[in-house]
Amino acid sequence: MGYICQKCNAKHPFFKDDFCPFQEIIKKSSFKNLKLEFLGNTPPDIFVGEYNYPNVFTGILSPMEYKEKTEVLSNPEEWFKEKLEISKILFNRSSMIYSRFKSNVKTGNKLLEVMQEVSMSKKSVDVEFHLEKKPKLSLNVDLRNIPISNPAPLKKAIITENVNVDKNVEKFVYADDIKSQEGISNLYNRGFNISYLIKLLSAGLLGVKNQRKLVPTKWSITAVDSLISKNLMKNIREYSWIDRFYVFHDIYLENHYEIILIPQEWNFEVIETKLPGLDESYFWQDYEGYNDRKNYASDVTGAYYANRLGACEYLEKIKKQAGVLVLREIGNYWAPLGVGILREVSRNAFKKEPLVFDNLNDVFTNVQERMRIDLNKIFNRSLLLKRYNAQMKLNNFF
Repeated sequence: MGYICQKCNAKHPFFKDDFCPFQEIIKKSSFKNLKLEFLGNTPPDIFVGEYNYPNVFTGILSPMEYKEKTEVLSNPEEWFKEKLEISKILFNRSSMIYSRFKSNVKTGNKLLEVMQEVSMSKKSVDVEFHLEKKPKLSLNVDLRNIPISNPAPLKKAIITENVNVDKNVEKFVYADDIKSQEGISNLYNRGFNISYLIKLLSAGLLGVKNQRKLVPTKWSITAVDSLISKNLMKNIREYSWIDRFYVFHDIYLENHYEIILIPQEWNFEVIETKLPGLDESYFWQDYEGYNDRKNYASDVTGAYYANRLGACEYLEKIKKQAGVLVLREIGNYWAPLGVGILREVSRNAFKKEPLVFDNLNDVFTNVQERMRIDLNKIFNRSLLLKRYNAQMKLNNFF
C-alpha cells in the first residue's frame, strides 16, 4: 500500500513519485532551535512499533514546548469533534517528537516505566526529554495508525509532575490476576474512550501480571475494537430483529459512509470503494455471518473492526438485532490518518435519526442520491445482500 518517499521519508499509500504533499508541512514544523534536552507535555501519547517484533521501537510523543490543549494533537475523537482538516491534523502531528528507544516486549527498563506511567495519565504530563541526537524530520502515515513524526533516540526521560491516574484504571493496572479482556471491557463500560484503552493495552499495562507485554499500537487498535464489539454481539444475538430497513450516513474528510441495517439475524459486511471505483482494484470487502469470524478481515483491515464497533454500539443501545452493510466511498482522502477517524465517522452516523424504509428498492434509491459511484457495482458484490435475498426467496417459497 505504499513506498518510502525520497522527499519526506513518509510512506505514501496513494501517491506517485512526483507528488509529496507532506514536504511543506514538514518544513513549516521544522525544529530549528531544538536542543537535545527539552521539556514537553505529552497529550499523553505513546507508540509501540511492530517492526522486528519482539524487539521493537517504542516511546513517547510530545511537542518540544508546552501546549495548552494537547488532546487535539493525539486523539481522533478530538479531531472529529473539532472537524479538523487533513493538513491541520498532519501539521499537529508533525509538531511532535517521537522520543523512542528499543525494547523487548517482555523486558522492562527505566524508559519503559516512564512510558507506562505516562500512558496511565488522564491528562497531559510534563516530561523532561534527553535525546541522544536530534530527530529525523519525517512524517509517516498508515492506514491503521495515526501519523507518527520525527523519531529521535531517547537517552533519558523524567516526569516532572505527579501523574493523575483514575482509581478505576489503577485497579486493573495493579491487579495480578485480571485478564486484559476484562480490564478493557470494564473500563469501556465506565466511559473511558477507545484511544485511552488502546494506549493502556499497547503499553503492556493490562492482563495477568506474568503474561503482560508491550503490544504494537497497530495490533492494539484492532484488538480493542474487536474485543468490545464481540462482547456487545453476545447480547445483540439475543435481541429481536428490527422490523424495517434503517439507513444512516455521514461524511468527514472525504470518507463518505452509508450504513444499511436490514431486518435479519446478525450479519456484518464492509465494502469500501475509492473513487473513481471503475475496476476491481478499487474495491475492498470483508464479511461475517451470524457467528464470530475466525480469521482477520484482511481486505478492509482495521477499519472493519472500527466500523463494527459503531454498529454494535447502536444495536446494543436500541436492544435490537440486524444485518449491517457498511458502505464507504473514499474521495480525495489524500493522507490516511488511521482507523480512529473512521471509527468516529461511523459512530457519528448512528447518532442521527435513521431514514426508515419498507423495502430494499427504496433503500437503494435513497442511498444512490448521495453516492457518486453506481450503487449496482457495490450491491452486486455484497455477500450479505445475496444471502438476504436467498433467504427471502426461500421464505416466499414456503
